[in-house]
Amino acid sequence: MSLLEVKDLSIEFGTRRVVDSVSFSLDAGEKLALVGESGSGKTVTALSLLRLIDTARLSGEIIFDGKNVLQMPAGPLQALRGHDIAVIFQEPMTALNPIYTVGRQIAESLQLHKGMNGAEAHAGAVAALARVGIPEPEVRARSYPHQLSGGQRQRAVIAMALACNPRLLIADEPTTALDVAIRLQILDLIDKLREASGMALLLITHDLNLVRRFSDRVAVMEHGVIVEQGRTADVTQTPQHAYTQKLLNSRPVRAVSAPGEGCVVSAKQVQVDYPTQLPGIKGWFKKGKFTAVRGVDFELALGETLGVIGESGSGKTTLALAVLNLVAATGEIHIGGASWLGADANARRALRRKIQVVFQDPLSSLSPRLTVEAIIGEGLEIHEPDLNDVQRRERVILALQDVGLSENGAIEPLLNRYPHEFSGGQRQRIAIARALIVKPQVVVLDEPTSALDVTIQKQVLELLGELQRKYGLSYILVTHDIDVVRAMAHRIMVMKDSAVIESGTIDDVFNNTQSEYTRTLMQASLP
Repeated sequence: MSLLEVKDLSIEFGTRRVVDSVSFSLDAGEKLALVGESGSGKTVTALSLLRLIDTARLSGEIIFDGKNVLQMPAGPLQALRGHDIAVIFQEPMTALNPIYTVGRQIAESLQLHKGMNGAEAHAGAVAALARVGIPEPEVRARSYPHQLSGGQRQRAVIAMALACNPRLLIADEPTTALDVAIRLQILDLIDKLREASGMALLLITHDLNLVRRFSDRVAVMEHGVIVEQGRTADVTQTPQHAYTQKLLNSRPVRAVSAPGEGCVVSAKQVQVDYPTQLPGIKGWFKKGKFTAVRGVDFELALGETLGVIGESGSGKTTLALAVLNLVAATGEIHIGGASWLGADANARRALRRKIQVVFQDPLSSLSPRLTVEAIIGEGLEIHEPDLNDVQRRERVILALQDVGLSENGAIEPLLNRYPHEFSGGQRQRIAIARALIVKPQVVVLDEPTSALDVTIQKQVLELLGELQRKYGLSYILVTHDIDVVRAMAHRIMVMKDSAVIESGTIDDVFNNTQSEYTRTLMQASLP
C-alpha cells in the first residue's frame, strides 16, 4: 500500500463543488507535483489532506498509512498534523506569528509532538534552523519574522515543518515569493532533507521548470479535476491533454521591435541613501547611512525596454522609485529632457504625466473603495481637469479597449465594478490602463507578472509588447524573472549589492556573460 492514497476526493463549499473525484497516490520517498493555475483546486486539495479547511465538505477517502483521515477523531488528527504530515505554506510572512520569535514557534511543535521541555525544545529549534542552512542559528532563533530576509523566513518555515521529521511534506508554492537563485537553493535543500529521511513530498506549484527538476511524477489539475498524471518526463515531453499542452506552451516568447531615436530617460550617478541608527552612544549624536543604490548610470531610448534584474535587496526597485521621484536621490535624472531636481510643483506634475508605473501586486495597488471607472479616470482629473464627465468616460473606455478588457464584447458593464470582482490578470490589465490613460512616454514595470499564473503572464507580456509598438512606449522593467527579460528587453542591467555589476544589450549579456552572479541567475531559469 502507498503511504498516501486519495480516492475520489470531492470538496464542496455550500452548493459549489470545487474539487471533483480526484484520485492519486504517493509512496514513501516519492516526489509528486500537483500542477495547475490559480483556482484549479490544487491548494484546497492539499490542505484537505489534513482537514485544515473547516468550512469545506469532504467526501471520498484520504488514506494515510492505512488510516482514513476523513474518519479520524480530533485527537488523532491533531497528532497527525505537524508530526506525520507537515505543511510549508506559500507566504512565510503570513505563516509565521509576528509576535513570537522564530525559535519559539519551532519549539512549540517539538513540545507538542515530542514531549520536550522548554530547554530541549529550544535546542531542537536551533538545530532545526542550522539544518536548513540559516547562519548563526542561535541568534536567528531569538529573532522575530520581520527581522529575517525573505529567504531566511522561508528556511525558517521549512525548519518548522521538518522539526518533527514528518513522513509526508506538503510544500504549497514554497518558492513563489523568492528570487530565482534562492528558489533553487530552497528546493535543493528540501530535496536533500527528503533524501536523508526518506520523506515523501507533495509539491504544489504552477512553475513547470521546478516540476521538471524536482518531481518524479506530476498530476495536472484544471477546474477541480485531474486531467492528466504520470511520470514527469512523460507528461512534460508528450502531454496528452490540451490544458497540459497549454501550460507547457506558456513560456514567454520574444517579440520586440527596434527602438527609436532619442533619449527619454537619462540617469547619471544616481545614489539613494537611507539613515540608520548607529550602535551605542554614537547613535545619540549622529546617524549612519545605508546605501541602497550606488552610482548608477543609464539611458533609455524611445520605444526601448531596459530590463533591471537582481535578487531581493539588490537595489533594483529602489532605483525605479528614484526614477519616479518617489524616494530622495542624488545625481541627475532627466525625463524627456527635464530634471526632477529643482522642479516646482507644476513642473513635477508635468513630469509625472510623462512617467507612470505598474506595480507588482494589482490587488494591493488598486483602491478597493473605487470603481474601475474612478480608478482609471483619476489621472485625467489631475492632468486633464478640463474634461467633462462624458469625455472622461470615453477616455476610460478607450483605455480598457487598449488593454483588451471587456465582457461579452461590451465595456460599460465593467465600469461600476470594484477590483475584487476581477481575476488577477484582469486587475493587472486595469492597472496598465490606469498608467496609459494619461499618455506617458515611459512606464516603469515593477515585477508586473510575478503574481500571475504562467498562461496569464504570457497574455500580459504580449499585451505590453503590443502597446509598446502601438504607442512607442519606453519601459523600465524591474524583475528577477530571466524569461520575462528575454521576452521583452532590448538592454539589461544586472544589480547586486546596490550597484550595477553588468550591463549591455540582451545578446551581449546573455551570450558573453562577464559576471558569475549573472551566470547563476541564467542557470536558475533554465528548464
